[in-house]
Amino acid sequence: MTILTTERLRLEPFCDEHLAALNALNRDIEVMRYLGGRAETLDDTRAAIERVKARWAEWGYSWWAFVEHDSGELVGAGCIQHLGRDKAKPLEIGWRLRRDRWGRGLASEAARTMARFAFETLHAPLLRAVCHLDNAASAQVMKRLGMRYSGIERWNDMDCLAYEISAREWRDRQAP
Repeated sequence: MTILTTERLRLEPFCDEHLAALNALNRDIEVMRYLGGRAETLDDTRAAIERVKARWAEWGYSWWAFVEHDSGELVGAGCIQHLGRDKAKPLEIGWRLRRDRWGRGLASEAARTMARFAFETLHAPLLRAVCHLDNAASAQVMKRLGMRYSGIERWNDMDCLAYEISAREWRDRQAP
């Protein structure tokens, strides 16, 4: 399992030790507002960690917990996974942050590192992202990554803004 680091974060694959902090993140109704709008129970979080551990074992990628270097606290989570959890579909990048860490650039920082992993380690030809139609903050992170708007699509029983970036577009953005 791959640990990634950024200037302010350590991205650790989900593990049992993350249970309480992930549950606190995922039961915050404001954090979950655009992600189904339902607070997660402790059992939901425990089951999610088990699913993620199985994906790491099978695929070599999935969800990371964002642990802040300075505080040592879990402040968010993000993923590289297949859209709709279907390996035949393109890779998707996603993230969520604790409310008290919004607006600090942490999502963009983590997303750049996860995207680099997808393109440079997994050799993904394309990376997609989707968000709720009203989630302007997530759409802004997608744009900062260099993703281009590709339309409105239906995912997770809701209409979503869809963005994407190809490996070539990513490489061109990284060139000095």
